[in-house]
Amino acid sequence: MRKYFEFDKLGTNYRRETIAGITTFLAMAYILAVNPFMLSGADLPADLKANYPEFGAVFTATALAAALGTLLMAFIGRLPIGQAPGMGLNAFFTYTVVLTMQIPWQQALAGVFLSCTIFLILSLTGVREAIINAIPKGLKYAVSAGIGLFIAFIGFKNAGIVVANDATFVSLGHFTFFHEGMKPEQILAAKNALLAVFGLLVTVVLMARKVNAAIFIGMVVTAVVGMIFGLVSLPDKVVSAPPSLAPTFGAAFQYLGDFSSLFSVKMLIVVLTFLFVDFFDATGTLLGVASQAGLLKDGKLPRSGSAFSSDAIAGMAGAILGTSTTTAYVESTAGVAAGGRSGFTALVTGLMFILALFFSPLLAIVTPAVTAPALILVGVLMASHITQIAWGEMDEAFPAFLTIILMPLTYSIATGLAAGFIVYPIVKVLKGKAREVHPAMYVLFFVFLAYFIWLRE
Repeated sequence: MRKYFEFDKLGTNYRRETIAGITTFLAMAYILAVNPFMLSGADLPADLKANYPEFGAVFTATALAAALGTLLMAFIGRLPIGQAPGMGLNAFFTYTVVLTMQIPWQQALAGVFLSCTIFLILSLTGVREAIINAIPKGLKYAVSAGIGLFIAFIGFKNAGIVVANDATFVSLGHFTFFHEGMKPEQILAAKNALLAVFGLLVTVVLMARKVNAAIFIGMVVTAVVGMIFGLVSLPDKVVSAPPSLAPTFGAAFQYLGDFSSLFSVKMLIVVLTFLFVDFFDATGTLLGVASQAGLLKDGKLPRSGSAFSSDAIAGMAGAILGTSTTTAYVESTAGVAAGGRSGFTALVTGLMFILALFFSPLLAIVTPAVTAPALILVGVLMASHITQIAWGEMDEAFPAFLTIILMPLTYSIATGLAAGFIVYPIVKVLKGKAREVHPAMYVLFFVFLAYFIWLRE
């Protein structure tokens, strides 16, 4: 084991790698609560929840996909990187594909499987580098930042911090609950909003103090305080057998053979968006974590093909299990900071996800107020990419701005993505810089233009 994971070469040992693996798990553990909450439509009205998979099955799929993906990264990629269903991709799955585009969740899983299959092919054939070079940097950063704002907006909405308003579309929620004449549901909403604000402040302080598992600890503290004030239910038990995977396992297959459903303009946009976001998220995460660990050689990632293949296969397996795209997690930097340098760190993290399968009753404490701080702060981290955009160049800034602002305002990641990819080549051509636009961008221009034409039908 020491030889396979190159302990001597990397200057590490079992103790250090084990501590790093547990640290990475704790930094990622919030996804075990947040992903089932989002994919099951738990924050949506009761009449819409029937359009989403079962909460318990998604929890099991999430834990298994994270375990399998992380173990693949351990043994194939041999990197100290954990994998799990990605934030942003699960929001796109829930709120754009199923809610807005009204695509059945089973068909959406088929789209995830297809996008990850394409990702695997691109990784194995070496086309990945060419695609990375084809997409302008500004749009890459804009997509990440826009998804961050979208996720944060969902968090604010779920917590009741931001509410609907007939006059202004949205406004600040109510935080007082002692006025005369208030209805019971208004009082409860105000208390939950305050609980979410408390959780947000706790988590911000933990993150500011560089606590590795800040988001996870923040959720636990928020849930405990919620229990004290009667806003969060106590779990009936702590340990039990994992919820059945039957409702989601293999659900994607019923659409994978239906070519008329898979190869429509609507599904093409879904697959491209899943592929695009996962492609650049995985690339940035793998290079970033490896750089922090000091594993890059001449700026390149060793065994990069194996690492990206691990990411793609994990996504395909996750789709079969019943969850949105599984991808590399930037929270892996917490384990690297704790000394993780080899795939053994990922091995420990993967085993922790398997162990977590037996603690599903604890998900009873998951409420919108508990998950909202995690969504908001993940949004903050993703929105930080805004600084990388060339705001001084309007032909770069305007397409990026459209991408960022339209994601939360239209409640659709695909719409923001499409707008940016349509406007970018137009602005460049009119400025006389047509040659600066990669041919692939012109192809994507027509693809996303077809998306808007479809939306108007």
